[in-house]
Amino acid sequence: MKAKADGYGRKLTAIAFAFLFALSGPASAIDLQPQTNLAYDRYIQITETQVDNELKDTNRFLWVETLADPRRAGELAALQRGEVIIERLQTLDNDAAIQVPGGLIHHWMGTVFIPGATLDQTLAFLQDYDHKVEYFKPDILQSTTLKHSGGDYFVHLRFFTKKVITTVVDTDQKIHYERVDATHAWSRSATTRVQEVSNPGERDETLEPEGHDRGFVWRMNTFWRFEQKDGGTYVECQAISLSRDIPTGIGWMVGPFVTSVPKESLTFTLTTARTALEKKISSAK
Repeated sequence: MKAKADGYGRKLTAIAFAFLFALSGPASAIDLQPQTNLAYDRYIQITETQVDNELKDTNRFLWVETLADPRRAGELAALQRGEVIIERLQTLDNDAAIQVPGGLIHHWMGTVFIPGATLDQTLAFLQDYDHKVEYFKPDILQSTTLKHSGGDYFVHLRFFTKKVITTVVDTDQKIHYERVDATHAWSRSATTRVQEVSNPGERDETLEPEGHDRGFVWRMNTFWRFEQKDGGTYVECQAISLSRDIPTGIGWMVGPFVTSVPKESLTFTLTTARTALEKKISSAK
């Protein structure tokens, strides 16, 4: 019986990885359906409303500040030790899950503390889109400011992901920053274009049509909060993205693989930002 069970497990694993590798070919392209897009729009709309309400309270500005003690104290201590807090979130519509036919929404929140950093230094670093590639390689391959006016930015970012499958995605994003007061600020971003890149860096490099590719990333939004206190600045980010759904029958196996990529990407972004900004502050002294 054990041999049969082991054989069955190996077969399921082979099927799952066959599915993943099949996604690397052009024949695996699928279309982003209108109902999938509308469901994501609804998810973002409700999330934005919730975030707008939360931003009104500067005494409970960060997610960690809304926690009850002793967890609140424990999480703040962990942040000040240099740890990154990552939580999976889900926006509900009147306490009900938002159904996304044909797609998956990945919603993660991360928080990091940057000792010695002021709010001004933190914002200046994050708004330096022309040099992000210098700090965030290999996740970011290209970074350019296309337009900038006050707290509004329109930028081009090319992302790289490799985890069994290599994916390169070209994006344009609109980003808005808002200062609340001397110690609080927030920003949010939304993609206006997302195109997967075929044969990146080669002479035959091409951009796949929007909404017709392997479906690893179709849409992306972020919601950032910044608070200067405790001798540094806390940085919090909610990252939300839309991808294709997983075929029925292997979701339990492929699902953790697919959902781990957005989590790991957010962890990398926050960790790298903290390290880079600490280094800049130290070298400026």
